[in-house]
Amino acid sequence: MASEWNWQSGEGLLGIDDPAEWDAAYERGEERLGTAVIGLAFNCPLEEASPRILKAMRLPDPHQRGFAYTAAGTAARINGELTPELYAALRTEGPGGFAEHAIRDTLTFVPFRQLPPWFKRRKIMTRVRNKVEGWRLRSEDAVTDAWKALRRRR
Repeated sequence: MASEWNWQSGEGLLGIDDPAEWDAAYERGEERLGTAVIGLAFNCPLEEASPRILKAMRLPDPHQRGFAYTAAGTAARINGELTPELYAALRTEGPGGFAEHAIRDTLTFVPFRQLPPWFKRRKIMTRVRNKVEGWRLRSEDAVTDAWKALRRRR
C-alpha cells in the first residue's frame, strides 16, 4: 500500500510490493530507489523485480546504486536464480566493487548447473583458492606448533 511508503525518510520501502509504484517514483526522481528495489526483490517475482534492479544499478547516487546490487544478491538468495540481464550486470561490475557481495550470494545460492560460464569459473576458482588457503594455514599452524614444542624441550 502506497500509504506505508515514505520516500522522504525511506520508512517502509523494504516492504514495497508494487513495481508500478517503483516506476512512478523513478519517474519522479525519488532519492531512495535503491532501498525500494530491495523491497521489490523481497516481495515481487524475479521477472518483475529484475528490470527495476537493473535501472537502479545505473542510478547516479553511489549508495543507492550499491543497494541495487544488494537487491540482486537478495534476488539470488530468494529465487535461487537470476535473469540473464542480472548475471550480465554483475559480471560487468565484477568482483571487488559494488557487485562483490551480490556475486558471492549468487555463487552461494544459485545451483552450479544454473550458473553462466563466467560464474562457474569464478566458483571453481574461489573453491580452489579457499582450499589452498586452508592448506597453507593448517601447515603454518603445524610448523608453529612444532616450533613451540621444540623450544619447550630446550
